[in-house]
Amino acid sequence: MDLKLNGKNALITGGSRGLGRQCALSLANEGVNIVICGRTPETLENTKVDLETAGAKVITIVGDISVPDKAKEIHAKATSKLGHIDILVNNVGGTLSREDISGTNLDDFRGTFDINLFGGYELMRLVIPHMQKQSWGRIINIASIWGREYGGNISYMSAKAALIGATKHAAVSLGKYGILVNSIAPGSIAHPQGSWERFQNNNSPEVVEQFISDNLPLGKFGWPEPVGDLVAFLSSDRAGTITGTCIPVDGGQGISMI
Repeated sequence: MDLKLNGKNALITGGSRGLGRQCALSLANEGVNIVICGRTPETLENTKVDLETAGAKVITIVGDISVPDKAKEIHAKATSKLGHIDILVNNVGGTLSREDISGTNLDDFRGTFDINLFGGYELMRLVIPHMQKQSWGRIINIASIWGREYGGNISYMSAKAALIGATKHAAVSLGKYGILVNSIAPGSIAHPQGSWERFQNNNSPEVVEQFISDNLPLGKFGWPEPVGDLVAFLSSDRAGTITGTCIPVDGGQGISMI
C-alpha cells in the first residue's frame, strides 16, 4: 500500500531498537526521511544502516529524552539536519520501579513520568508550530495496555495513563489545524533486548508457558511489525478522521471494553 508519505520528515524517540526501530523501518519503507534518537551510539548506527538499506535519509541523535531540557536540544538538532518535523513518534518508555505504592518512592514515581510523559510532551509542543503553519501533522504516542487498564506497576501504569490523556486532549485542541494525535497501546511484545525477551530468558519454560496460557489469547508473544505498520498508517491521509484515540495492539490480551 502506497501511503503517499514520500518526502515527509519523522522524528522517532527511542528509535534504535524494539518498537521504535520498527516504527522507523515502517515509515522508511514509505519514503519518509527519518531522525532517530537514543542513548547508545552503536545501536543507533546499526539501525541507521538498516534504514538506509530501505532507502531512507537518516539522521541519528544521541540523547536521553527523560533528561530535563533534552527535548529542546534533540528537536534543534533534528530540524537543523533534516528540516521541520511532519511526523513525531514518542516511543520512549520504561520504569524506575517495579513495585506497588508501598515500594515506590516519589523520586522514582516522578522519574518514570520523565521517561514516559514529560520529554515527549515537550517534543509535541516543539513540533506543533510548524504543523499548524502547514495545516498538516501527525503525532503518535506509544502508550501501553497498562495505561488503559490495571496492570504492571503503579508508576508505569500512571505515566502511560497520563500519556493517553494528554494525547486525547491535544487531539481535540489541534484537530482544526489538520494535526492528528493518537496513541497506541501495545501488549506483551517481544523483541531483542526488550523486557519480554528478558522475561523469557530469565524464567523457566514452565513459567513462560503459564504466562502465555493465562494472558495471551494468540498463544504467543506479540512482535513489533504490527505496531510499526500501524504507525505508518496513522501517519498517512488514509487515517484522516482517526484522532484522539488509543488503539491496542495486544493480540486480545487487554480486557478493557473501551
